[in-house]
Amino acid sequence: MTEHQTRIARYQQALAERGLAGALLLNAVDLYYLAGTAQNGALFVPASGAPVLLVRKSLARARAESGVADARPFPSSRELALALPGAAGKLGVAFEAVPQGTLDFWRRSLPAAELVDAGPILREQRQVKSPSELALLREGAARMCRVFAEIPCFLRAGMRELDVSAEVEYRLRKAGNEGSPRLRAFNAHFFVGLAVAGDGAAAPGAFDGPVVGAGLSPASGGASERLVREGDPVLVDFTAVHRGYVVDMTRIAVVGELAPDLARAFDVARAIQDEVARNLRPGVPCAELWEHARAMSEQAGLGEVFMGPPGDQARFVGHGVGLELDELPVLAPGFKATLREGMTIAVEPKFVFPGRGAVGIENTFVVTPKGGEKLTDGVPDEILRA
Repeated sequence: MTEHQTRIARYQQALAERGLAGALLLNAVDLYYLAGTAQNGALFVPASGAPVLLVRKSLARARAESGVADARPFPSSRELALALPGAAGKLGVAFEAVPQGTLDFWRRSLPAAELVDAGPILREQRQVKSPSELALLREGAARMCRVFAEIPCFLRAGMRELDVSAEVEYRLRKAGNEGSPRLRAFNAHFFVGLAVAGDGAAAPGAFDGPVVGAGLSPASGGASERLVREGDPVLVDFTAVHRGYVVDMTRIAVVGELAPDLARAFDVARAIQDEVARNLRPGVPCAELWEHARAMSEQAGLGEVFMGPPGDQARFVGHGVGLELDELPVLAPGFKATLREGMTIAVEPKFVFPGRGAVGIENTFVVTPKGGEKLTDGVPDEILRA
């Protein structure tokens, strides 16, 4: 049985356990996870029996890539019910990932079906990565680390944040990076990454993360035209996407030396990361790791600037990564789930000082019985000095 057939079988078991007749996979990420192709179409997975992949474009590529044997042209809306005779009763759909107009289309086209929200079922399954998925994440991490190791070679005072970002982007692309990561959250957007320096790193913004950056216009955050100065903490936060799988990594670089209090805050961030990583073991509650990280920041006298500038702080210290940048689980207050072996989590304790900049660290880890295995271990956690 292939990897994708195994995933479909697990998914079918979960559908049956919840009393669903099947599911419609309509968003590209979920379709890719189960079918092995991200072509424009829909995947019908019955609770038992063979799945059907309906493709608008490109059918030829879907048939070449997919692990689903029954891949067909997408029929007209009048013929959908005939094409999917098993699509009746309660069918699961990921409501959070599908527009209302699309849901209405499928409700009209499948009158015998009752569409119900089942997004969490597959998101839960995707949390735990298989050995082949972990191999892809390791390869993406290795490529990312090779690029980050080059930062001291090109970072100079007088460069714009935009120039630093462009250098990293260029090198990542040359290394095979596939582009910007996908996100699940509505209206969420993250470019490949950002390099922000000094007070530019403290600019608040809509993105749910500790460091957003001023960006080039009000349309989005990210790197700006602010110049890097000697002694500025330069926070370099980037993703790498390899065969769809995302790794996330942050390092602090500097031309010269950091101010002593910023260097101390960086050491606290590393200590928080290391403590969280030691506890990335099966059975540990996610919320407990957040509380422990928050308590460490408070004990260090840095609680007001932990995970963002005062008043604009993010409420997490780690997030799942995989086919999306914002996967489950989340190390956050109120997230009661416990860790499971094979989960992949980006741990990113950061401190943001208004008017001065941001310091912190981020690495992608795998949950193991011995604690977190660092995937992004090709570059030391120390400050990168140009």
